[in-house]
Amino acid sequence: ATGYKGVFEQHWGRFRAQHKVDGRQVDLGTFGTAVEAAVAYARAVGEYQPPAPPPIVAAEGEVAAEAEGLRLHLSSSSATGYKGVQQCPSGRFHAGHRVDGRRVCYGTFDTAVEAAVAY
Repeated sequence: ATGYKGVFEQHWGRFRAQHKVDGRQVDLGTFGTAVEAAVAYARAVGEYQPPAPPPIVAAEGEVAAEAEGLRLHLSSSSATGYKGVQQCPSGRFHAGHRVDGRRVCYGTFDTAVEAAVAY
């Protein structure tokens, strides 16, 4: 057993992916690894979700911002590492500051670096 639905190891070491459509077996091909066969199966049955792109780390974001002529305001007292940037419960990031005691919001962003650029 390969541990993947619709994936079977062949006796010569390759992996076959197949699924049923209207009661008939549909062959999706043979693959070098069980993971490749599982991805083919998932695509065929509509369950495939490509992996998320890797997050931009702070150093990469700073380099990109500097290349665009922007300066990010770093903060050692902020959990995000950027002044005026807070992480929301949703996992996104909020940028803003206070003027005369009132909060001014610049928006909510996917990454801390994007929020820092807005700040």
